[in-house]
Amino acid sequence: MYPSRHEAFLIGEAMTGGYADGPDILHSCTVAVNSGEIAVIVGPNGAGKSTAMKALFGMLSLREGAVILDGEDISALPPQERVSKGMGFVPQTANIFPSLTVRENLEMGGFSRDDDIHDTMEQVYGLFPVLREKQKQQAGELSGGQRQQVALARAMMTQPKVLLLDEPTAGVSPIVMKEILGRIIEVADTGIPVIIVEQNARQALEIADQGFVLVQGRNEYTGTGKELLTNKDVLQAFLGG
Repeated sequence: MYPSRHEAFLIGEAMTGGYADGPDILHSCTVAVNSGEIAVIVGPNGAGKSTAMKALFGMLSLREGAVILDGEDISALPPQERVSKGMGFVPQTANIFPSLTVRENLEMGGFSRDDDIHDTMEQVYGLFPVLREKQKQQAGELSGGQRQQVALARAMMTQPKVLLLDEPTAGVSPIVMKEILGRIIEVADTGIPVIIVEQNARQALEIADQGFVLVQGRNEYTGTGKELLTNKDVLQAFLGG
């Protein structure tokens, strides 16, 4: 079972909805994450994974259900107000400023803050050491894996209370994927809950405290990452046996 709204730090509870005047894509879909944990949303193409993420972030309207952040119903808030409440979102594409340096990207992440961002930048460099080395380099010149670290680090500069990551390992090599997932574990270890949408289901579930398998916008299977990795039905249907 997934956490209740009283246990989870962030929960999209029984979400039903879609885009504008289109048909519903999500059907009573629930995803949630506890503090300091990693929750992973997986499923086949067209399952509604990214739609569920966008619903959490307020990029589509729900006909039914609610989004609860740290005990507060934020269902009616637009994305920018959800950011001010502590929600950090890293989209799959267009998630960095390629013409700016790495350091300038991080400074843009802290742009909305009115306090000193130096301590946060040092914390971010501690989590992502390669970015300190590359801080004067244009972000667009970096490798795919390094650009993804810039995107994660820029989101961290907002001092988020929860992070939403849409396909953070898309298009990278297995070695780079392992590195990015390792960095995500380190972020969660700082106490920040993380929700990830992933196509690389097996690798993502290996690091997941909680996993949600969606099919056609509905919860098909829910459990710990370990439970889902050892579920014969999940293995056969979604993880290639």
